[in-house]
Amino acid sequence: MTELTSAITDYWDAAAPAFDDEPDHGLRAERTRAAWERLLRAWAPSHPADILDLGCGTGSLSVLLAAAGHRVTGVDLAPQMVRHAQAKLAAAGLTGRFLVGDAAAPPTGAERFDMLLCRHVVWTLPDPQAALREWVGRIRPGGRLVLVEGRWGETGQTEPLPYVAGAGSLPWSGGVTADDVAAAVRPLVADLRVESLSGDADLWGRPVGDERYALIARL
Repeated sequence: MTELTSAITDYWDAAAPAFDDEPDHGLRAERTRAAWERLLRAWAPSHPADILDLGCGTGSLSVLLAAAGHRVTGVDLAPQMVRHAQAKLAAAGLTGRFLVGDAAAPPTGAERFDMLLCRHVVWTLPDPQAALREWVGRIRPGGRLVLVEGRWGETGQTEPLPYVAGAGSLPWSGGVTADDVAAAVRPLVADLRVESLSGDADLWGRPVGDERYALIARL
């Protein structure tokens, strides 16, 4: 583990206890939960599917997917996040598998999935291009890659939001535009589309002024 990766792990471990206080993390408000449930229903297969949730955090999206009948595997670098996710699914009476590991190289062996979901993670990766290639290799033919990302900070803000020391060296530090992600993903997939998510305040628990979007690709 590199010094930067260790710092990122420590950062998210420390953030885990209060992580769900953010409306779009904990999904405690009914309107926010319903907004994400609606999106996941549109993005996920209509039949029970194997879904890999990378950078799963405390498992809020995993809960929604499991409740919809999908078989969910969550991966997060931070052990405390994984513990919270396990507890959250157990409390909901749902089943899922959660693993501590690097989202860039998920510890799932040769398994393949019908959908790979990743929310707000690619900007934290030292080599996002390599991770995208790795992820596409984890998806079954005809499967889907769903990336929920953004360029963090309100309109007009020139500096990225504070993060761990050394994060300025990350290729997509502070978030990444939809155009840049689409350019990286397009050669790896059969087709893709981008959905803007900035205008739906219910998703975030408040209006936002930065760029937020989902990229949905088909292999």
